[in-house]
Order: sequence, then C-alpha cells, then structure tokens
Amino acid sequence: MRSVRFNQPLFFFVLLTLVAAARLCHVEILWAEETLPLAAAEQVLHGKTLYRDVWFDKPPLVAAVNLLWGARDSWPLRLAGALYQLLACWLAFRFARDLWSPAEGYWAAGLVGFFLTFDFPSAVIPLASDLLLVVPHLAAVWLAWKRRPFASGLWLGVGFLISPKALLVAAVCAVWYPSGVFWMAAGFLAASGVATLWLAAAGALPSYWDQVWRWGRVYASTPSLDRPVWNAMVRTADWAGFHIALLAAASWYFGSGRKAGEPPAPRLWAGWCGLSLMAVATGFRFFPRYYFFLLPPLALAAARGSTLLGRRRVWIALLLLIPLARFGPRYALLAARHIDWVDTSMDRDSRSAAAVARPLAHLGSTLFVWGFRPELYVYTGLPAATRFLDSQPLTGVPADRHLTQSTPVETIFARAHRGELARSSPTFVMDGLGLYNPRLAITQFPELAEWFSHYREVGRVAGTVIYQVIPAPP
Repeated sequence: MRSVRFNQPLFFFVLLTLVAAARLCHVEILWAEETLPLAAAEQVLHGKTLYRDVWFDKPPLVAAVNLLWGARDSWPLRLAGALYQLLACWLAFRFARDLWSPAEGYWAAGLVGFFLTFDFPSAVIPLASDLLLVVPHLAAVWLAWKRRPFASGLWLGVGFLISPKALLVAAVCAVWYPSGVFWMAAGFLAASGVATLWLAAAGALPSYWDQVWRWGRVYASTPSLDRPVWNAMVRTADWAGFHIALLAAASWYFGSGRKAGEPPAPRLWAGWCGLSLMAVATGFRFFPRYYFFLLPPLALAAARGSTLLGRRRVWIALLLLIPLARFGPRYALLAARHIDWVDTSMDRDSRSAAAVARPLAHLGSTLFVWGFRPELYVYTGLPAATRFLDSQPLTGVPADRHLTQSTPVETIFARAHRGELARSSPTFVMDGLGLYNPRLAITQFPELAEWFSHYREVGRVAGTVIYQVIPAPP
C-alpha cells in the first residue's frame, strides 16, 4: 500500500478551520445540554461553590471546564468547542498512527472530526458530559495500549469527574492491559482523590453525593418512555443509518480486511465495542449523544478498514454524503441566520424573556428560574437567588419529561426543597414551564402560595412568564 504523505501541521490547521467555522455557525444558539453547566460556572464566578451553593447533578468538570473561557457564551464557547474537538481528532490520529501508520492516523482524525460535526446539533455542539468524555476515553485506552498505566489511570480519573460512564472506559483499559490494573487504579485515585479533597474542604462533599449520585440513580432508574426496547431499536437503527460509512469501513476491517495475527487482537476490539455498547444502553434512553461512546473504537477500526479497502474506499466517501446531506444544510442556514426551527424555539423564547427582564433589573437584582431554562441566567446576567438553577429538584420531575408529564420520581426531598425556596427572596421569578405544562406551573404548589403572593407579573413571552417582587411599602 502506498504511504500517505500529508503536511501534519497543515492538516490539523485546515481541520481546525473547518470545525471552528461549523461551530461558529451556532454562535447565537445555546443548546439544552450546555445551558446548566454554563449557568453553574457563571454562579461560581459570582463567588458560589458548586454543590454547596449551586445545585448541579453532573460531575464537577462538566461545569468547571467552562471557567477556562470565563463561562461566556457566544464565540468563546464555540471556539472552545472547536479546540476540544481538535484535541479529540489529534488523539485519534496518534492512536491510529501508533497502531498502524500515518495513513490510518489521518483517516481516524478525519472521521472523528466529521462525525463530531455532522450529527444532531443538540448532540455534537454542546460541551456536555458525553462529548467531554471522548478525549479522556481516547487518551486512557491509547495510554493503556502503550503500557503507560498510571497516565491512563489519570485520564480515567479525569473522565470520572466528567461522567460515571468512565468506569466502563476503565474496564476497556483493563481488557487492553490487564497487568497494568494496579497502576491504573493508582492514577485514577490520584486524579479523583484531588477532587474529593477539594469538595470535602469546601464543605460540598455531602451535597455532591446527594445531587450527582442519589438524584442520578433515581433519574437513571426511571426511563421516560413507555416502550424502551422499541425506542432502543429505532434510535440505534437511526444512528446506524447516519453512521453507515463508519460501520461499513469498520466491518471490513473486522471481517475480510483484517490480516491474521494483526494487532490489536480481536478480543481487545470485542471488549472495547461491547463495553461501549453497554455505556450507550445505560439508563435505556439511547439519546443521540450517548452514542459518542462508540465513536473512538469504530473510528479507529474504520480508519484501518478504509486504508485496507484501497481504491474501493471511494464507497466510504460516498456513504459520508448521507450525514453530510442530512445535517450540512443546517450550517448554511445558521450562517444566513435562518434559525426559526422548532428545536431552537425555546432558546429564542429565553432570549426574548431576558430582553424583557434586563431593563427592569438594577444593581443587586437576583433571579430564580422555574422549569429547565438555565440559559435565562446566562442571557440576563443575573446571579441566582437560590442554589436551585432549575425546578427539577423542586418538583421531582426530570427535565427529559416535564414538558408533557407531571408524575414525580421523587417527592420527599422535592418537598423540602420547595420549603427552602419559600425562604428565599429573588428579585425576579421566571416561570418557563407553566405555559408548556400547566400542571407543573409554579402556582400549582401550595407550599409556595404565600411566598409567591409577594410577586406580580411584569411581562410574558410565548413560553415564559416574568414576575417581579412587589416592593415593600415605605
């Protein structure tokens, strides 16, 4: 096979230019999965401590990473996403190059960059936990293969501070390098131990356990769909259709293209892909972002398959046209500012609501948001009046269903949290849920009736009602 010669710096410069241009098309949109981490990081900049003063049901790095660019939205957020995507591509390049040759490295980097761009925007654009785990995932398995177990364990610890699914990455690393498990565990404990000590010193460790693990367990154990098996089959088929190029090239490598005795051994690939499927199935929700766990092993295998196909790799390039045709036009529409889509309507509504509230605010004003609308803190720039940035811990109804359902998955802590809210005094209350689901409107909870009687409506937009505290008489 003729070796591929590229100018490596030029390749990654062009790749960064393309992914940055794609992400900057989303500069005027915040997607749901990135709003809570961004709002939580903003509260940290206001002097609050995560978990102790800010309710946050994700591991700490999901919010803390936003501090690197000052928890700003718009172009800083999108440029940060492009740089993170480039890092994932570079790790895929290094891993594939070390396994085989630079040719596979360029294919792996290109495939990772392509599928982290042309997929559902709500999945590939937000720097949320599933996307943030891609880099530690690649780095940990690559370092395990290179027989550097302590460094692999450090990345596993970083991954665990992003998502509990990093434990499945740890299992993959153990499969790839069983004799390095002790040092992997040491590295993992070193990274996660630092975070645990910080949480304990800040007085946030009990709250961290309650919010991330107790609430996370309740959420994961209560699927929101009536037919989860059918949902799993449909969503997996959809994903496979849009990623058919990846699956075809990887299948060629796993099947007829792989040479006998060629490393890595088949059991290593089987373990990696099998554990990745387990991660996708966790919670049995099969959201598009969950499939990011499959991207590292399949991108590497597809890179090798593409080089082994020789001239027939043109069919892989043609199959890439499927996701390109499905998701590519949206970037053009965004660049032309045609963003009146249904899936961005709530974000536009939040911008309109913030525009109503900002002229009424003054120095010292605070905000409480009812519903899952954390972007309202970002768009108004107002600090949170309570530790609750949304109403999930107050109603017990998770955000993945509260627009249409009202049955709580937890009641005892939710009732106590409503009592805590009734002792607060925000300047503004924005109900971003009641107009969508009147049964969960803020006015429907008796414990809040007396407290809410001190507020009056000062404006509303299509999906949000803005209330302001009634000034006390002189």
